[in-house]
Amino acid sequence: MTPNRIYRRLASVELSVLVALGLIAAFAWAFIWLADAVVEGDTRGLDTTLLLALRNPADAAKGWGPAWVQEMARDFTALGSVGVLALLTLAAIGYLWLAGKRHAALAVFVAVAGGQLISTLLKLAFDRARPDLVPHGAVVYTTSFPSGHSMMAAVTYLTLGAMLARVHAPLRIRLYLLTLAVLLTVLVGVSRVYLGVHWPSDVAGGWAVGAAWALLCSLVMRKLQGEGKVEKQTS
Repeated sequence: MTPNRIYRRLASVELSVLVALGLIAAFAWAFIWLADAVVEGDTRGLDTTLLLALRNPADAAKGWGPAWVQEMARDFTALGSVGVLALLTLAAIGYLWLAGKRHAALAVFVAVAGGQLISTLLKLAFDRARPDLVPHGAVVYTTSFPSGHSMMAAVTYLTLGAMLARVHAPLRIRLYLLTLAVLLTVLVGVSRVYLGVHWPSDVAGGWAVGAAWALLCSLVMRKLQGEGKVEKQTS
C-alpha cells in the first residue's frame, strides 16, 4: 500500500469518527432539549395534534384506516417488545459466536443490556403519565417518557445493524443492514403513537437516546477492532 493510499485511508477513518461523534452529540442535545420541553409541558399541544391525526376522524377511539391497518400496527409494535428483541439479540449473539466472533458477540450483549438499563432508569426519572386522550391499543406497564419500545428498538436494531455491518466488509451488505435497522426502528415508534400508548415526544426521545447509544457502541467496537480486541471485518 502506497503512502498516499495510507494517508487517504486514515483521513477517511478520522472523518467518519468525527461524523459519528457529531451525531452522538446532536442526538444527546436533542434528547436534553426535548426532555426539558416535556417537563415544562411545552410539547402537549403538538403531541395532542399528532396523536389525534392518526385516529379515525369520526371516532377518536379507533385508529386511522381499516381494521387490517390497526392489526398491522400491533404487529409492528411487537417488533419492539422485550420478548422479540431478546430473541433477536440472542440469535445475533449465537450467530457471531458460531462464526468465531466471540468478542463481537459479547459486545452485542453489553450494548443491548446497557441500553435496557438506560431505558429503565430514564423512565423512572421522568415518570411521565401515558396519553389519556384515547383508549390504549396495547397493554402498558410502565411510564411514558421516553418510549421504551422506541428506544430499545433503536438500541437493538441500530446496534445489531451497526455491529453486524462492522464484521461484514462488502458495502452492499452494510447498507442493507443499516437501512433495515432504521426502517424497523421507525415502524415501531410510529406504531406506538398510532396505538395511543405514547405521545410523539416519547417516541422522539426514545429514538434520540437509542440512536446515540447505538452510535457510541459502534465507535467503541471500532476502536476495539483496531486494537485487536474484537474480530476484524470479513468478506
